[in-house]
Amino acid sequence: METNLPEKKAQIVYLSHGGGPLPILGDPGHQTMLRFMKALPARLHKPDAIVVVSAHWEEPKATLLGAQFPPMFYDYYGFPAEAYSITYAGPGSPELAKRIAALLEKNGVPAQIDPMRGFDHGHFIPLKMMYPAADIPSTQLSLLRGLNPAAHIQLGKALRELLSDNVLVIGSGFSFHNMQAFFRQQIHQPDSANDAFQDWLTQTATGAMPETTREQRLIEWEKAPSARYCHPREEHLLPLHVCQGMAGKPGEVIFDDLIFGVRSLAFLW
Repeated sequence: METNLPEKKAQIVYLSHGGGPLPILGDPGHQTMLRFMKALPARLHKPDAIVVVSAHWEEPKATLLGAQFPPMFYDYYGFPAEAYSITYAGPGSPELAKRIAALLEKNGVPAQIDPMRGFDHGHFIPLKMMYPAADIPSTQLSLLRGLNPAAHIQLGKALRELLSDNVLVIGSGFSFHNMQAFFRQQIHQPDSANDAFQDWLTQTATGAMPETTREQRLIEWEKAPSARYCHPREEHLLPLHVCQGMAGKPGEVIFDDLIFGVRSLAFLW
């Protein structure tokens, strides 16, 4: 009997993942984000596998996790003891990692697999909020050392064959990542400089324009208003470049609110 169910295609999300483990430690500045992240899977169809492009991993070559059961990698410091007992028991996906590595190589992006590295918090914090049952295989993809924006758009383009698969690709970063400003500002204090950048980023990711124009804006992101104020170092922005390169179309804003008192964004393609 034919069910005529719609074919499930890839979904792409760029997320602002919050401050270290704070989203799941009860921090009041993350409650709006926590509600959003817990509700997000209801907006998505359940993927067969997840690929997380984490802001917290940079390698000379595009590198994927290859372990069947990756360990936890607590890549943060100075948090309460319970932050170092967080677990996420989701399985890895060595098969998907091998397929992506081959796909990248075929498209001119040197790639490798790391069989030892674990899930960093750019991976396990979002997934612990979104999929606490930990029943979906996942792998993690690194950024490219040097943080070249054009190279990260190309990295995304090299993944386009995955668009026909039922995978969820998560760009795990933060649309504002000035650590000094986080602690210097008072909670909920207006920040016109950040607003200017978030507005520019929204227009760039969602506006009606040729894709070549969109890509060029992202390549030249430092020309955006308050660009280096919001991103003194761009590792938390570049997962968005990978997402946009893969999607090749405008996205939509699915979160525009305060995280830890600072306006932050999430997009869905």
